Amino acid sequence: MKETTVSNDISRRSLLKASYMAAPAAFHIVKPHLVRGAGKEKLKVGLVGCGGRGTSAVFELMASSDNVELTAMADVFEDKLEGSLNRLRNDRNQLKRFAGQTVLRDGKPHTVTVEDLEKKLQANIKVAPDRHFVGQDAFKKLLATDIDAVLLVTPPGHRPLHFEAAIEAKKHVFLEKPVATDPVGARRVIAAGRKARELGLTVVSGTEMRYTPQYIETVERIHSGAIGDITAAYAYWYGTAIFHASERKTGWSEIDWQHRNWYSFIWICGDQLVEQQVHRIDLVDWIMQSHPIKAIGNGGRAWRRDDNPVHGDVFDIMDVEFTYPNGVKLVSMSRHYPEYKHLPSRNGAEVVGAKGRSNGQDMARTKTNTIGGMEEQSRLVNSIRGDGPYINNTLEVAESTMVCIMGREAAYSGQEITWDQVMKSQLDLYPKDLGPGVEIPVPKRPIPGEYRFL
Repeated sequence: MKETTVSNDISRRSLLKASYMAAPAAFHIVKPHLVRGAGKEKLKVGLVGCGGRGTSAVFELMASSDNVELTAMADVFEDKLEGSLNRLRNDRNQLKRFAGQTVLRDGKPHTVTVEDLEKKLQANIKVAPDRHFVGQDAFKKLLATDIDAVLLVTPPGHRPLHFEAAIEAKKHVFLEKPVATDPVGARRVIAAGRKARELGLTVVSGTEMRYTPQYIETVERIHSGAIGDITAAYAYWYGTAIFHASERKTGWSEIDWQHRNWYSFIWICGDQLVEQQVHRIDLVDWIMQSHPIKAIGNGGRAWRRDDNPVHGDVFDIMDVEFTYPNGVKLVSMSRHYPEYKHLPSRNGAEVVGAKGRSNGQDMARTKTNTIGGMEEQSRLVNSIRGDGPYINNTLEVAESTMVCIMGREAAYSGQEITWDQVMKSQLDLYPKDLGPGVEIPVPKRPIPGEYRFL
């Protein structure tokens, strides 16, 4: 597929929305072809990426859905896999956050209890020893098993490769955000998403606000004119660094080190705007029913040090102004500072209209107690079984990812970057070889005015 085709197609909003979200009648005449029997048999699910987020995704899956079981796990590191499995089997503190949460099961509201979830975990975590897959090729081994669906929850630099492989293996997919760290990767995801739809495969993304009842109702009211025409938008993430390793341990290869400390390296995390602020950017795109056409910004380091290898090549400040096709500006401000108690935190988004303003969830009349991650997993299972509408929202999450890449590159370079430029860009950060002993050099961190966007 030519890159220009992707660039042109993605701008046709209404056509693409219909293409990705509508369910062809054929999908409902026959139950999804990867589910056996009449829908009573349990869905077999695999997990790729056994860190904290991957483990949470399995808890959310078990809390939100009946008749599912985890049968395979894959990670680069054995200790991560075994630690995740141990938490799933034994960490009962995790269960408390689900108590009292409401989720749709078989089309009816269901309130989760700790006792119910504990029973399901005991019964449905069925990862046999020969289904523990470790190493850079672990995802391939997992996809070769008889699982029906896979949760892709590794650091995002791997997402395009893993998603392509999952669709090629004809698996339904939970696709954690963001879906890439560079334009080439994002376009690979878009192409694989098209193929998933042709095959009737469900793809549910990790942009959890799109599944949360309060956000859904509020966005619908905004689209109905509740606050008038949007005139401005703001997105904030003022918080601490997500994590970084304290030190590089003896015996770790360069590949081990960058994976253990992945939030410090651009190629694998995408930097804070892509990895984290994508939630808020996606919310505003959803409200605007469009994507920005250009971005200009700035950023740098205030406390991360170039002479400290722990800090890699990412920024800790990134402020970007995005412009939508109708001229509306979105100002995105994000920073990762150490946990200084006198510094305020501010996280969220706001849109300003001619008749009012909204944070995206404040106009909901129904106040349900729902974790967005649970709704993601519930929609995944319902779509696979045919108990709910067919879902393939690859495009939406890929588009929001690309917007964030555009903003990041604007901040890195100091240049104004357009949508057409980023959609045609050949920037490809993914290493060509991740084999044992391979060295991945850490580039000089971007300096605005010197860095050039490709």
